[in-house]
Amino acid sequence: MNAKNDMRSGAVHKMALSALMTAALCILAPLSVPIGPVPITLSVLVICLFPYFIGARLSALAVMLYLLIGAIGLPVFSGFEGGVSKLVGPTGGYLIGYIPLVLIGGAIIEKTDKRCVHLAGLALGLIACYALGTVWLSVYLRIGIASALSKAVLPFIPFDAAKLVIAVIIGPIAANKLPGAGA
Repeated sequence: MNAKNDMRSGAVHKMALSALMTAALCILAPLSVPIGPVPITLSVLVICLFPYFIGARLSALAVMLYLLIGAIGLPVFSGFEGGVSKLVGPTGGYLIGYIPLVLIGGAIIEKTDKRCVHLAGLALGLIACYALGTVWLSVYLRIGIASALSKAVLPFIPFDAAKLVIAVIIGPIAANKLPGAGA
């Protein structure tokens, strides 16, 4: 096999992994526990695993594909819902916030093998997601930022912190077991 075929094969492999990441998100994200305007889902855990397998840029593309799939109406969002209304509704900012989450967290994961730094990078990405989602929710519900934080961020911090820790523990192990994975 020549170098050009190796590059194509690698690109095809990355595309296939990206599609698998998107499929995993589409399958797991609808499973949710409603606790207010924003439900508890497995989305953050799944998304935080993406960079370990496909890097930051492809992770962002996988999230955008997930958002597109949901926007066209397939029931891939929490509660098995889909449609543009979900993206422009109260949780829309958090859904779109998944993009900076994987870009920030993934960029840091790509730079080092230190899991404590991975955790910090994913936490920074999650803060960006929270910020976008909180501002969006505040505007959507016409409530103050403090009220939006208390409704849609504070209750999630323990769950999301646990998801980040789980991702940092299993992400590198799982990526090392899968040939061709990694940023």
